[in-house]
Amino acid sequence: MTVIDVAIIGGGASGTCAAYHLATKGKNVCILEKNISSLERTCSGGMSAAVQNLFPFKLLPIVDEVITNVEFSWCNTDKVVAELSGSSPFWIVKREKLDSFLLDQALNSSCNLLSTFNVVDIKKISNIWQITALDGRQIEAKAVVIADGSQSPWPKTFNLGPNQQKFASTFSGRIKRKGNLRGETARFEFGLVKNGFAWAFPLSNEVNIGIGTFLDNKNSIPVNEILESFLPDLGFDPSEVIGREKKLRIWNGHYKLNGEGILLIGDAASLCDPFLAEGLRPALISGFEAAKNLIYWLDGEVNSLDAYTKTMQRNWGNSMAWGKRISQVFYRFPKVGYQLGVKRRTAPKRIAQILSGEMSYEDIAKRVIKRLLLQNQSSKS
Repeated sequence: MTVIDVAIIGGGASGTCAAYHLATKGKNVCILEKNISSLERTCSGGMSAAVQNLFPFKLLPIVDEVITNVEFSWCNTDKVVAELSGSSPFWIVKREKLDSFLLDQALNSSCNLLSTFNVVDIKKISNIWQITALDGRQIEAKAVVIADGSQSPWPKTFNLGPNQQKFASTFSGRIKRKGNLRGETARFEFGLVKNGFAWAFPLSNEVNIGIGTFLDNKNSIPVNEILESFLPDLGFDPSEVIGREKKLRIWNGHYKLNGEGILLIGDAASLCDPFLAEGLRPALISGFEAAKNLIYWLDGEVNSLDAYTKTMQRNWGNSMAWGKRISQVFYRFPKVGYQLGVKRRTAPKRIAQILSGEMSYEDIAKRVIKRLLLQNQSSKS
């Protein structure tokens, strides 16, 4: 059996991103996907245009809508609108289109694909990883990338990722027309969802609808009740939504994302934003950084993959640590948070800048701390 350089478990956005960058550097890489399909994938589909910096080819041709305005509301009223910077807007894509596009880029770069490969066992024998599928097929690799999403069992198996996984309860759906949602405008509704929010993101001729709760998510979301309140304001009937509920693994502290020859990326690495549920940007960033570190490792330039964990902590995790704190306060006291946070003159712009990738939660936290210190100094004087 030929030993390849890297086996990537999962053919979603993070896995195909990693595969593309590895293949373009001449690495023998194979994607193991249990169900490659072009069928509709319900997902918010929002991502910062800053992810373009991760690729040499243009992503804009597969973008359905370029968001230039973000509208916030409390129980469909008390609305606030923020404009996004023209230099780094927020993009909305169909996940099935994005995943298929990135897969094609990887395959065109000499990456291999094994479909209907349902991984049931991963083990290391004499520094070589052996991956076994349900149907008995096996593949051997020098390194393994775990990219099979929020339901992946492998982080726990290899003692990677957070000791205590945290999940957001979500509903994602799609409506086959645009209603009265304004073009180039993303809508966030904070008053109708306990410990979370609802959203509506426009596509070219459709709308992605979603709901997420981030704190007490032991019970299922009252989806129908929320949709009946939210959708009429957008010109829709709840019966028009086609979607599903799922648990989304979100960021829950700094932790190790790599072992010896093994890495976690995307949702499997619990990278999703714990405040706004952004998952595509960290998925693509992690795929890019994983490939970069694996190339160094395979070429013998480094002895471990520890730099990957450190890079993701610095470039993403430090911001998410502040995002988690903001989430814990905001969603416990959402009405106060909306009045003092979202409705604050500069707040919508800051949230828009986070969505566009121009700012991090850490930047916002430092601004707030600085403002409080200045207020404290002025009160003493």
